[in-house]
Amino acid sequence: MSKIIASAAIRGAHEIFAQAESRLKEAIADKGPGAAVAYPDTAYFLPMAHALMGLSIETLGQVEPVIEHARDLLGDPPADKLWFPYLGTALDAGIATLLSEEIITVLRYFYEEEPQEGCNGFFTDTILRTLGIQLVDGRMPGFAAILGAAPTTEIAVHIVRELQKRQIMVFVGSSSNGVSIIDQLDEAGVEMGWDTYVVPYGRDTISAIYPLNWAIRGALTFGGIKPGNPRECLEYCKNRVFAFGLTLGEVDDFKYATGAGAIDMGFPIIADTEIPEILPTGICTYEHVVRELDHDNIVPRCIEVRGVKVTVSEVDIPVSFSAAFEGERVRREDMHCEFGGKYSTAFEFVHMAEMDEIEDGHIEVIGPDVDTVEEGGNMPLALLVKVAGREMQKDFESIIERQVHHFINYAMGIFHMGQRNLIWVRISKQAFADGFTLKHFGTILHARIHDVYGKIVDKVQVQVISDLAQVEAGLIEAHEAYNDRDERIAGMTDESADVFYSCSLCQSFAPNHICVISPERLGLCGAYNWLDGKAAYQIDPTGGNQPIAKGRVIDPDIGKWEGVNEFVYNASNRSIEDVSLYSLMEAPMTSCGCFECILALVPEANGFMIVNREFPDMTPCGMKFSTLAGCVGGGNQTPGFLGVGRLYVLSRKFVSGDGGLGRLVWMPKELKDYYRDRFAIRAKEIGIPDLLDKIGDETVATTGEELVEFMMKQGHPALEMEALF
Repeated sequence: MSKIIASAAIRGAHEIFAQAESRLKEAIADKGPGAAVAYPDTAYFLPMAHALMGLSIETLGQVEPVIEHARDLLGDPPADKLWFPYLGTALDAGIATLLSEEIITVLRYFYEEEPQEGCNGFFTDTILRTLGIQLVDGRMPGFAAILGAAPTTEIAVHIVRELQKRQIMVFVGSSSNGVSIIDQLDEAGVEMGWDTYVVPYGRDTISAIYPLNWAIRGALTFGGIKPGNPRECLEYCKNRVFAFGLTLGEVDDFKYATGAGAIDMGFPIIADTEIPEILPTGICTYEHVVRELDHDNIVPRCIEVRGVKVTVSEVDIPVSFSAAFEGERVRREDMHCEFGGKYSTAFEFVHMAEMDEIEDGHIEVIGPDVDTVEEGGNMPLALLVKVAGREMQKDFESIIERQVHHFINYAMGIFHMGQRNLIWVRISKQAFADGFTLKHFGTILHARIHDVYGKIVDKVQVQVISDLAQVEAGLIEAHEAYNDRDERIAGMTDESADVFYSCSLCQSFAPNHICVISPERLGLCGAYNWLDGKAAYQIDPTGGNQPIAKGRVIDPDIGKWEGVNEFVYNASNRSIEDVSLYSLMEAPMTSCGCFECILALVPEANGFMIVNREFPDMTPCGMKFSTLAGCVGGGNQTPGFLGVGRLYVLSRKFVSGDGGLGRLVWMPKELKDYYRDRFAIRAKEIGIPDLLDKIGDETVATTGEELVEFMMKQGHPALEMEALF
């Protein structure tokens, strides 16, 4: 390691350590060693100390061993290095820096000094899991942590937009000469937040620990690595979390020290100033520290150095196009015009045609264009897409149609919500000024359907209709198709299918996890059902969705098949020998970390509770969602606990091997409201039409005892069922 960089990193580490040690002493003197200390909404305590040292820190006094370990790392080099001896003291100083920064920031939370104004602060477990599916399906190929400020606001915006185009999550913060890139982006009106892939973490370098301890939790959450295994955690980050640091402006000792910690995790540093370079490979996949003075080339250079695999969608429209813009909002004051919602009739409809019936690439606009509507006004809209292909099937219509939401949202300045005839679309003033017209909706759909579904679709033709009479006429035909699809899919059962489908997308983060998707059980992320698996296999026969021949039935009640067991055993790296699809108690499926909800046993109630990742409070099983997720994720098979998709509750096969829907005893009120109408249909089918009212929520019970008392008053059927164990 360059002597200049090493010296600066060690100096910075000592300064940050001294600050952490001083603040901890003051906090203990002020509040006592037994005072509770924690980041918000995490089951991983102080994540870096938890991962690297195996410590479950809950009080101020329990932080002291971390201080002592950081002190040891900054002293004489220990015999057992985290990495390679020749990198020695500087890299140990990097780990000491990360541990010290974690102490400083958690103490800031202790004294309500975080999050900083206009910043996210600590990244919660909920966010980690919410974005999990984007991490594993390739929509988000990597992360960038930007520290400092660009020479100009224009350059700052350019760098961030180039990263967004490549669908890379951008964490922005720190400062240079008193200026932060956060303020530069804010000045330029760049929308920041998780939805737009631009997240401000804090205006000082110490707060850069937030993206780093978010990354280390990936090893624990998705990788299934046990706390206290530092080498495994760091190597996981290097091999599976594609992150890098980008420093803009002066690189001071604090940035060098934090950068040394990032390098320990396999994350290289790229700078836009004349700093010394560290080019030999070793810890990082390629170079460790490089400089790139050309801001037009700095993002491609970052991609090259980290080895991030990105694809840039080239769609011939006048605005940028990327998944990073999917969560962008177009507020009313920024809107040129809108379609649907409560303001006009609008729908989208994808249907199959014969090959000789359509002309590929033909895009027709019927009715007035967006330049005819008064600014802030509304128009009717129909997006009619005809697709044809030798491998196309009727069942794939709805799968392609469901992607229209994502495809339209990827356009910068375009907002899309809903599906079918419940859509709401907005075009921003800026997109209109850049030249976006109705025809560009067709351009997007033609390009993306070919790109994503090229193996089954040979031709795509699009009509974009804004004439009200023709929109209303088209909606009649679309309604008939919607109803026909619902009846066809609703009639599918596990018994009627000869094969199920696997989903191994999450193995990029949870190597031993494998999802088994059947007609009556969707993937635990909630994003993939059996038809999705079938379509994905036809699109890419060697991809992450493979057919599973069910084979001989072992136990039809709990859902065990010889072929499924054999497939799971091989696909889970020979770690899972036995799996059931319909039981929570016997050989349940594994979970990665992307699940929408968790099912958990409540022993006192002789039943199961379900909690969604958005619910932050205590549950009757004595754990919050974040703590439960720590028990369930990482490809583990944990009887009594299971990650699931929300809609699995409404399946006729919902834990049918354990008693079915009648075993459900508690859920957050938000889930009750979400399920209510559809739940009533299922409850009536099983002869308990008022079951939802008998199920507890947080307004009546937060402990097992309170729940049982509520169930007895309501006469919940689980109390009369056979004991679960």
